[in-house]
Amino acid sequence: MSRIGQRFEQLRSEGRTGLIPYVTGGDPSPQSTVPLMHALARAGADVIELGVPFSDPMADGPVIQRASDRAIRQGVGLQECLKFVADFRRGDQATPIVLMGYANPIERMGTDRFVQLASDAGVDGVLVVDYPPEECAELAERLRMRAIDPIFLLAPTSTERRVDEIARVARGYVYYVSLTGITGAGHLDVASVAERIPSIRARVRLPVGVGFGIKDAASARAIAQVADAVVIGSRVIQAMEDAGEAAAVDAAAAFVSSIRSALDRVG
Repeated sequence: MSRIGQRFEQLRSEGRTGLIPYVTGGDPSPQSTVPLMHALARAGADVIELGVPFSDPMADGPVIQRASDRAIRQGVGLQECLKFVADFRRGDQATPIVLMGYANPIERMGTDRFVQLASDAGVDGVLVVDYPPEECAELAERLRMRAIDPIFLLAPTSTERRVDEIARVARGYVYYVSLTGITGAGHLDVASVAERIPSIRARVRLPVGVGFGIKDAASARAIAQVADAVVIGSRVIQAMEDAGEAAAVDAAAAFVSSIRSALDRVG
């Protein structure tokens, strides 16, 4: 069982909802990324999604786009993100790390080399936003052979056929996008999420994380009533932006800690 699977087993046994913060590798600086990852783990992150900066992040709103731009300007790409994970692993062998990004950097590196380097670095899961399941069965199999979970997105518009396709290849957890839009959007409809999750659970025998549009303790608690994990990214990055680079790590940790406390009060 992967580290991700072990973490969700632990959460299930404790009756707790998982917390999965997203941050962009290299933002606010390459030097701060690994300390940021450690701070998030100490603050209560159960899984950390580390975004790979990309110049055309089609699913991301302005907050994460700005984070990618800042990281790219400082020379951070896929290779550097793999090094961040390897450095993080020297001090933390327990917290699962998911690389989240787009297909182009992986294709440029070469899938075989990417899988090898991801395994060597200690990556636990890979989520490629623009790899539909029918086009990446080979990559998913190579990841699984290295004990890396291929993770996929589901959306309100996903058909039953698409859900079944993802159920066949996904491991670790599935990421349900709570709305049809970009990251950081504000129109979270908890009722529609609650209505959709049971049909996903009937077809996908994996934990369901829900993200997009979760901004604060109240929205996190509401989603925790129906999901196995809450994924939150834009608001973490916004907290760092607001605090400024010198205080960014502490601001992110404080925000994640507040969400962790809110989730632990869900009964």
